[in-house]
Amino acid sequence: MKIALACDHGGFRLKNDIAGFFKESGIAYSDLGTFSEDPVDYPDIALKVAEAVQSGDFNQGVLCCGTGIGMAIAANKAPGIRAAQCHDTFSARAAREHNDANILTMGERVIGCGLARDIVKVWLEAEFQGGRHATRVNKISLIEQKYYGGSR
Repeated sequence: MKIALACDHGGFRLKNDIAGFFKESGIAYSDLGTFSEDPVDYPDIALKVAEAVQSGDFNQGVLCCGTGIGMAIAANKAPGIRAAQCHDTFSARAAREHNDANILTMGERVIGCGLARDIVKVWLEAEFQGGRHATRVNKISLIEQKYYGGSR
């Protein structure tokens, strides 16, 4: 498993703490930026991670910003991406098990580092359950095909 990790300026400290968690846990990841608290535009960062996951170079992605909302909205514009904003472990588990989320977004201004680590751990350990959930995830793909004309 290899994770693409990135943030905007609003999630810089949270991203760095999650990077520390990955190092401590032996989880392979690449930090795709940003590398300071200087302002950047979150759609640019979200697209970088979405494309990294979409290409297959990374299995999953984690994005941090102030709230996690903007990153999720932007990442979900890329076909094949199912980004889930999660600020609790129940939602993180469900995002993987039921929705096959391939990107997790969180907000530094919403949760602390300890909870974020727990959320990431639960999200990475959970597995897609398939079955009736696969039918629903496939319907998401059909929506993408309807509006994007297939994969880009």
